[in-house]
Amino acid sequence: MAKARGDFTDVLLKKKMIGPDQLTEADNYASAHGVKLQDALAKLNYVTPSDCMSALAEHYGMQFVDLEKVEIPKAVIELVPESVARENIVLPLELEGNTLKIITADPTNYDTVQKLQFILNKDIVPVLAVQEQIQEAINRNYGQTETESVDSMLVEFTDTAIEFTQTESLASLAAADDSDAPVVRLVNLIIQEAINLRASDIHIEPFADRVRVRYRIDGVLVERDAAPRRLLAPLLSRLKIMGSIDISEKRRPQDGRIKMTVHSKHFDLRVSMLPSVHGQSCVMRILDRGNIQVNIRDLGFAEDDYMRFQQIIKRPNGIFLVTGPTGSGKTTTLYAALNELNRPDRKVITAEDPVEYYLPGVNQVEVKHNIGLDFARIIRAMLRQAPNIILVGEIRDKETAEIAVQASLTGHLVFSTLHTNDAPAAVTRLADIGVPPFLIASSVIAIMAQRLIRVNCVKCKEPYTPTAGELRAAGVSQDQASKATFMKGRGCNHCRQTGFRGRLGIFELMRMSSTIRELTFAQAPTQELRRKARSGGMRTLLDDGLVKVLKGVTTLEEVLTTCHAEVLVAQE
Repeated sequence: MAKARGDFTDVLLKKKMIGPDQLTEADNYASAHGVKLQDALAKLNYVTPSDCMSALAEHYGMQFVDLEKVEIPKAVIELVPESVARENIVLPLELEGNTLKIITADPTNYDTVQKLQFILNKDIVPVLAVQEQIQEAINRNYGQTETESVDSMLVEFTDTAIEFTQTESLASLAAADDSDAPVVRLVNLIIQEAINLRASDIHIEPFADRVRVRYRIDGVLVERDAAPRRLLAPLLSRLKIMGSIDISEKRRPQDGRIKMTVHSKHFDLRVSMLPSVHGQSCVMRILDRGNIQVNIRDLGFAEDDYMRFQQIIKRPNGIFLVTGPTGSGKTTTLYAALNELNRPDRKVITAEDPVEYYLPGVNQVEVKHNIGLDFARIIRAMLRQAPNIILVGEIRDKETAEIAVQASLTGHLVFSTLHTNDAPAAVTRLADIGVPPFLIASSVIAIMAQRLIRVNCVKCKEPYTPTAGELRAAGVSQDQASKATFMKGRGCNHCRQTGFRGRLGIFELMRMSSTIRELTFAQAPTQELRRKARSGGMRTLLDDGLVKVLKGVTTLEEVLTTCHAEVLVAQE
């Protein structure tokens, strides 16, 4: 076969692992998002990272290694210092005479090969492996440096009889620019460890005899070793200084923001201080600026819901509501929609409380209640800015709701969120706030409820059989169960023995059809709206979760835990 491109994709095309159309789409995605082509192919789920790396190895005539199946002798690991391995993301594989095979993820990184030859005084032969596997193998073979440092520092603080009594010395210690200061090092390592573990929040909670540190990973809180009680004051002072918060104030709630760079990635931490009985409790929400570039395809939509969602956000005007509890991914979904719509020919303005992520090319306004700058006032002002698309962080009161409705009726596309359990309940909620039913019926174009569910770890998932009780509770028939591929994570180092790694959305997308509009106008109860929406093709949260369970993406138990309220409704 004649080579069309002269790169590794020829191998993938030849093996029919991808088609020309998929390659074109991946090319466009790579150009639009500034990523490598192999990363784009993996991101679009056309091939796995291992497939890409194997094709790269074949193209460059190099060896490919699956590090999940390889055990590297300790004597070989000791040939390369840990600092060199971590800095260059490389790992030694085997030594033959004076030739050392080095595992890397970049076949064209000749500078690193030359540097290693100079440092190690050996002939270097590069071998390819997936970068994530190399990183995990480095941690596995050299030890999780950050984790060990946090543990050792906590032990060090426990064993050291230092008491922080003077406010002056405490403030000077916490404010120290010297990164070797113990408290500075500990705070940095806690944040780094949380980021390495993919945590979304860090909780530092004081009790009578200890300070509890917890990370929220994939929506579940995981406890770290407790710090000594006397560390609370220096820890909080350091965090306050990093977040530009008044360290002398301890009686009132406080908020701040910390900017950090970890592994060359930029993170924002939203800091919240709350006075409790035993001292101030601190929660830091970790915001990865890279997460806002999420593609709508990556959210977890089924194909038909994805097509409906695309049609809805391309409408010229109307209100699109996303509902769900705190932490259900509403902001991520709306930002994904804005990323899709953010073009030079459209003006996009948002009103948020607070602004969590900074979106390039979007005019973002933050609510400031202390000066009377609330949602309603911002929306009134932004309408004079002639926007095409408006994002209102949340509809909380009648005034905000009415202005949002008027904006949609005057030719603007309005995105917003509501706190309701499901999509049909949002109609009732708007009526309860005080929006007239005829305005709801004429302005709202669609309502989507969503939740986040943990997905099975790809490294250790294996077939399993759910209990009869779970199948009955979810309404899964024997016929469906016989055709399904039920999978469950066994637990491994990749998923920290939980069986789950990462999360996806489950969705309930209700479009405002003519029947639903008539029922809304007639103030029909939520149950009737739900019945009509389902008969019109709406898939409930439970139904969407079951689709993912039957494909082996997640477990039945996880979906039933997330959709418990909806299960009860579905059985009525």
